[in-house]
Amino acid sequence: MSRNTASAVASQAPTSSGGFWNGLLSLAKAQNGHCGSIHFTIKYEFSSQTLIVQIIEAKDLLAKDWGGTSDPYVKLYLLPDSKKKQQTKTIMKNLNPTWSETLKFSGYPYDKIQKRILHIKVMDYDKMSRDDPIGEVNIPLCDIDLNQTHNMWRDLNPISKEKVKRGQILLTLMYNPVSGILSVTVVKCKELKPMDLTGYSDPYVKIYLMQFGKRVEKVKTTCKPVTLNPVYDEKFTFTVPPTKMDTTQLVVTVMDRDQFKWNEKIG
Repeated sequence: MSRNTASAVASQAPTSSGGFWNGLLSLAKAQNGHCGSIHFTIKYEFSSQTLIVQIIEAKDLLAKDWGGTSDPYVKLYLLPDSKKKQQTKTIMKNLNPTWSETLKFSGYPYDKIQKRILHIKVMDYDKMSRDDPIGEVNIPLCDIDLNQTHNMWRDLNPISKEKVKRGQILLTLMYNPVSGILSVTVVKCKELKPMDLTGYSDPYVKIYLMQFGKRVEKVKTTCKPVTLNPVYDEKFTFTVPPTKMDTTQLVVTVMDRDQFKWNEKIG
């Protein structure tokens, strides 16, 4: 029997090689600032006043799903023009995706394009909730010679915490391969984002057991009213045969209960 504790603050990764445990290992990588790297080319076409960016591939991306993988795609912006964006297709269940897609920003004279920053953001597609950011990199176009084609590898930087700060959750996971029982204890949350006008939230936690991308089972904790630091200590068990562990995911969502409208997602 193995026991592991996972939180947004610290993660102790097990040595098991299954996809489920790889998701836990990815939490530890995230705390060390590891997001992966991306390969791309930049070219400016003077005749058409077009910036041409080819997104080639990425390596060793951060796993955002509990199955130990991600569904990555790339978004491009020419900052500060944040309303204009280009986007690649999504590569499902791959931490080393190859896109080989060419994206273009037209209508930018040379003197204007030099004042822009190429913002590259790698995202993880999520069918059940909001897409998760994996990492980003900025390329100030004034720093490169646009008369040439540039072939670049860049390490991805973690997304600014101020942009995505929603709080932290502490869970414990325990799996018994003999009985096929996966135990999940929701211990507590801290520093949750306030969702109500009072400056507090009424948080509860819901957990979906997923297999092959489909919901198999749903559980949820009790609601803790008027707090941003709820303590639950509530345990749930799921039956998962060892043969299905590599295709099993847990989707954990902290919600704010609202008496007069739809419950809101905290994170």
